Amino acid sequence: MTIQAADLEGIIPAVAIPMHEDESIDLGAYEGYLRWVVDQGIVGLAVNVDTGEGPYLTPDERRAVIETTRRVAPASIAVIAGVGGPSTRTATDNARAAAAAGADALLVFPTPAFLNDPLDPRIVVDYHRAIADASGLPIVVFQLGPVFGGLNYPAGALAAVLDLPQVIGIKDASFDARRFQALRDLVRAAGHRITLLTGNDNFLLESFVLGADGGLLGYGAVGAGLLVDLHNAVRSGDIEAARAMQPRVQGFCDYIYAAPIGDYRGRCKVALVHMGLLRPELTFVRAPYQSLWERECDAAAVAVADAGLTGVGATGREARLVRP
Repeated sequence: MTIQAADLEGIIPAVAIPMHEDESIDLGAYEGYLRWVVDQGIVGLAVNVDTGEGPYLTPDERRAVIETTRRVAPASIAVIAGVGGPSTRTATDNARAAAAAGADALLVFPTPAFLNDPLDPRIVVDYHRAIADASGLPIVVFQLGPVFGGLNYPAGALAAVLDLPQVIGIKDASFDARRFQALRDLVRAAGHRITLLTGNDNFLLESFVLGADGGLLGYGAVGAGLLVDLHNAVRSGDIEAARAMQPRVQGFCDYIYAAPIGDYRGRCKVALVHMGLLRPELTFVRAPYQSLWERECDAAAVAVADAGLTGVGATGREARLVRP
């Protein structure tokens, strides 16, 4: 599918990947989980990103994840694959592989070269242009906060990369409301349409109200339907309904993203067990991160119950937000 900026307006979950104790991927379990995510009213799926442990997967595993996702997801749902360096040559190789596997667009991770201070905007522009040209796919720029191993771009570099015609979106995961607003203003000043996607799991409602056109979120791995309802309420102008939803939506998210924040991948998988979407033996994560089934089992059960999502996968029951 050929996607445009408008096709990204909505919720794009960054999905989790079921893993056995030996760290092998269970693609059959992934397919079942993916079907539940697809049914939540999303517009896209982000794969091989942090939530799906993409930077830690082998090239063959990343290809298999993209191929499986494209096979399961309807054609109307965009498959957005994470790609990156560290070198431009490696990044372009990864981009070609993602395109060959069936990705519709690419989420471009920042590379350590961007930590150069001061950062020459040409480094950022050339990197993103090379990835777009190599793959022939539209790209989503990724402002990824240092807590996740990325960086917050200088304004000049952001403005320059947004001028690339292949850029159809940008995800902001700075976890900083002021940076988000500054980026929003740059997007609005760009010479072509660009979709602003929040990746700020720490202020979901606020980022929608402040101008996000949608969200590409790790929390979407477990809270996709809740996010869809929250975003739809804001988009329709029903702010009171959105405010009424916030404690439930943000409360579950705050559990997933509790300190240490890097454990959110493992918490997602434990939560998915209580949601009836995974088995406990598939909650392992790739080292050096640690699996959390025993440590988080009870806390995840409470968080899932508070969100009204206990057993939704096992029963086929929808547990969506009811607007007052």
